[in-house]
Amino acid sequence: MGLSQETLERLIARSTDIVVATDRAGRVVYYNDGASRILGYRTAEILGAKVVTLYRDLAEAQRVMKAMRGDGHGGQGIVETFQTTFRAKSGEEIPVAISGTLLYDGQGAEDGTIGFAKDLREILRKDQLATVGEVAVGLSHEINNPLGVIVNQLELLERDVFTLARDCDVSVECERIDAMRREVGRISGVLSRLGAQAESETYETIDYVGPSGRMIDLREKRTAPALQQLAGVRVLVVDDDLGICQSVKEILETAGCAVSTAHDGAEGLRCVESTPLDVVLSDVVMPEMDGYELYTTMRKTHPELPVLMMTGFHYDRDHVIKRSRLEGLEGVIFKKPVDPNRLIEVILETVGSRKSG
Repeated sequence: MGLSQETLERLIARSTDIVVATDRAGRVVYYNDGASRILGYRTAEILGAKVVTLYRDLAEAQRVMKAMRGDGHGGQGIVETFQTTFRAKSGEEIPVAISGTLLYDGQGAEDGTIGFAKDLREILRKDQLATVGEVAVGLSHEINNPLGVIVNQLELLERDVFTLARDCDVSVECERIDAMRREVGRISGVLSRLGAQAESETYETIDYVGPSGRMIDLREKRTAPALQQLAGVRVLVVDDDLGICQSVKEILETAGCAVSTAHDGAEGLRCVESTPLDVVLSDVVMPEMDGYELYTTMRKTHPELPVLMMTGFHYDRDHVIKRSRLEGLEGVIFKKPVDPNRLIEVILETVGSRKSG
């Protein structure tokens, strides 16, 4: 049983694609719901208007008609999936693929056209995302390999610094090496975020100054929830300077940490024994027991508890940093005054690394 004319007309009218018919003068005589939804013109606005209104420009409309009259796009008088560009009422250019045909009257003269146009935006977007994903995977692979070499060379360089550099230079050079490690980490983070966006096929963009004005946003998101990850983290601050103890305590408490303080290494050890902790932040130079003695003692009694160090000296005058590094201290030394953002970042990384390990 065939479909009735009325049924066919209802199906065409409700099609999600664009369906447009014209008369021999190129005026729109049919315009379906799909066209109205995609292009934004109401039926009353477009009926009787020149079909060129729907195209990007007159030249594009003429290109489609030339293709339809030729025989290279599906046959004489027709086009099949011919790509062109419509312009919506809003001004947005919409890529479409037209399948259409010329209409003829009883004498064989051209009487108009009818065309079905598929909105290609989503298809092209998926193609672009697939391409970007392939680029992201290749880029990550090609960059991560040399990054691994750089990290390995930094390890060797640090050993040479301990062996060959003068004591007064060790602290400065180690700080430079740590800065390079941080930048390598930033690059790795960017690649990781790019890979995650490629996998999920969701890309956020930001404005920038330039011809295009937009670029993919690969920045690390630093929001209030990130600080909340420090909520309840238990930190011991050890420093013989009461002012430093108090100021660092306030910084960490603002980030949600539970903070204890001690004013020398011996008191710090007592706190370690009596208080559950997640990380210890110790001054390098202190009377009674310096940071090195505190670190090496804790390494024996509490090897799982990470220790971070800070110093106000430009160089390692008592070799505390050098000796601690040789004993296995991780490469983070805070210079006073401590940068609050950097301090919070490192504690977050340290605690996260401990949990994942």
